[in-house]
Amino acid sequence: MREVEVVVIGAGQAGLSSAYHLRRTGFEPDRDFVVLDHSPGPGGAWQFRWPSLTYGKVHGMHALPGMELAGADPARASSEVIGEYFDRYEKTFDLRVRRPVDVRAVREGTGGRLRVETSDGDWSTRALINATGTWDRPFWPHRPGRETFRGRQVHTAWYPGPEAFAGQRVVVVGGGASGTQHLLEIAPYAAATTWVTRRPPVFREGPFDEEAGRAAVALVEERVRQGLPPRSVVSVTGLPLDDAVRRGLAGGVLDRQPMFDRITPDGVEWRDGRRVAADAILWATGFRPAVGHLAPLRLREPGGGIRVEGTRAVADPRVHLVGYGPSASTVGANRAGRAAVRDIRLPPAREERVAA
Repeated sequence: MREVEVVVIGAGQAGLSSAYHLRRTGFEPDRDFVVLDHSPGPGGAWQFRWPSLTYGKVHGMHALPGMELAGADPARASSEVIGEYFDRYEKTFDLRVRRPVDVRAVREGTGGRLRVETSDGDWSTRALINATGTWDRPFWPHRPGRETFRGRQVHTAWYPGPEAFAGQRVVVVGGGASGTQHLLEIAPYAAATTWVTRRPPVFREGPFDEEAGRAAVALVEERVRQGLPPRSVVSVTGLPLDDAVRRGLAGGVLDRQPMFDRITPDGVEWRDGRRVAADAILWATGFRPAVGHLAPLRLREPGGGIRVEGTRAVADPRVHLVGYGPSASTVGANRAGRAAVRDIRLPPAREERVAA
């Protein structure tokens, strides 16, 4: 059993931001804290994004603290641009991320500490910063008949690119940025496309800058305070009304239909009897927080979420959630990483030595 002051789980935006602020506060990697990441390489969830998501199409990417992301080619794949940026960041600040390490469970330990059980042995820690994000939990809405569909069903997490849908009739489900991007890409290749969303889409003018990001974070915060499952920050910002979206609206590609009521072997069907034939259904329906490893701590509230004050889990103040709920955006993750570290202090003797 290895002992540290802080274990950080996850090396995406939230995890790296937390690690950066730990170092600035005087925590030393390996001695005082460790960063555990289950991914094969740097880049967080960005490394798994589809190749056609270029950096220029990214919806609101904010730089990590202490190092700007400058001069990136907007035509390059975001997975490459951000993966290389995260790699440079880890090396520049000597964050010593350990990967690939799967965290299997976090349990009550001894002496008031937490026990973090992993594929690379166990850790005993005084505090935990959970920065696991959502990418590992794609959400598939239930619709009657889904198991009967004879075509292909794929989620955004495994989106193969538009060429894979050439000549097919495709139903795209989801009103977020991913859904519209997929639809606009697929339309020139597909025989036909249908766009379906649960709620009418809201389009937003202007850039998604830091001020807009902070406003979006505030809208999500109240749900988390109440212990309800968080909505994504992107879900409350609206869809960016850029040139590509304007063309899609004018050309009829972004002609939104309400959510269908059931799936048939050959397509989808509404309650009024209207049907659309389909060869493929693309579920751009988002993700849920990946917090299953925290289950032994029983942090969930009756409403289904984890109640958080600041970044601390109300049910266990040793656990900080960053990249969860209001901090599930790049700007929110930066702020949450700083806030979590501000609440975690070095032991008095170490703190005195650092101050000296």
